[in-house]
Amino acid sequence: MKIEIKSHKRGVLMKLTDTDFKILNILSEQGRMSYVDLAKELGLSRVAVRDRINQMQEAGVIEKFSVVINSEQVGKGVSAFFNVDCEPNSLIHVAEKLAEHPSVASCYQMTGPSTLHTHVLVEDFHALEKFINEELYALEGITRVESHILLRRFKSRTGLKL
Repeated sequence: MKIEIKSHKRGVLMKLTDTDFKILNILSEQGRMSYVDLAKELGLSRVAVRDRINQMQEAGVIEKFSVVINSEQVGKGVSAFFNVDCEPNSLIHVAEKLAEHPSVASCYQMTGPSTLHTHVLVEDFHALEKFINEELYALEGITRVESHILLRRFKSRTGLKL
């Protein structure tokens, strides 16, 4: 499989090869794997692997490398999801304000009536109530909020599978 991509940010043209997809799949599972170990697994040189990863970063295929933290283990025991309906002319402002808040893990614009889907991680229910009343409800342009509290996680996305 070959896919030609052009980064909108950098204007870089790149053709993704089967090897690139293999690199991406391995890194999505083992992001700390060294170039040497990755090269051994793929039958390539360390330099070839490094160059492909650098090219994918430059083209914007790889946005960043990160660590997945268990929120409960670091004191964020309550995970809540909010569907936030906004007045159309307020959606961007509300999304940007929510995205700035440290308790907001993710915020997406969804199809529907100007809806934002927001994931919030907080210490406890008192902190959740405070976030809702002082942060969420304080934003101008919100017309409706629907909330869902996570009871148990069965699967969590840590990377795109190709």
